Amino acid sequence: MAESGRAHQTVIKKYANRRLYHTGTSTYVTLEDLATMVQNGEDFVVYDARSGDDITRSVLTQIIFEQENKAGDDNLLPVAFLRQLIRFYGDSMRTMVPSFLEFSMANFAKDQDGLREKLAQSFAPSAFQQAVQEQVRANMTFFGDAMKMFTGGFGPPAPPAPSQPASPPAPVSGGGDLDELKKQMAEMQARLDLLARK
Repeated sequence: MAESGRAHQTVIKKYANRRLYHTGTSTYVTLEDLATMVQNGEDFVVYDARSGDDITRSVLTQIIFEQENKAGDDNLLPVAFLRQLIRFYGDSMRTMVPSFLEFSMANFAKDQDGLREKLAQSFAPSAFQQAVQEQVRANMTFFGDAMKMFTGGFGPPAPPAPSQPASPPAPVSGGGDLDELKKQMAEMQARLDLLARK
């Protein structure tokens, strides 16, 4: 029961016994198999076999959980990031987080070849870290520009240049809600910069 927009996707059905059935190959698959499909760029959607509900999000979350458990000391998600992500579940900025993360990851993925090249040129972890920080700053700038379009020119402040110390955002007159939004965006910017330096 795939939606019309998802006709090109592989359909995976999850049964009550927690087994995953690949309808394209008529075989049972594991979370590891699905992780490999994602890494190979194969798009799929997962449905609960009994209810027909789309459970793709929860299955992808399970895959991340499994990958993090296998990673040992080589985890992808820092503890500080996970804590901040959990905090956003009760925050008024919650609705903006998914689009920001999707935008940032899309830009990071688009520029990963350039980041790899910078790493290969220097062979120094610090150079790669610096390249990642530059990418985070660029993403914040792009996101700030996008926010300005939606808020009438009052998006989050652009991140400071690497050589300049961060300065507090200038107060905006009028609209308590708008001031609070700017304050929260500035705090999110500071947290992201802090995560990028770790």
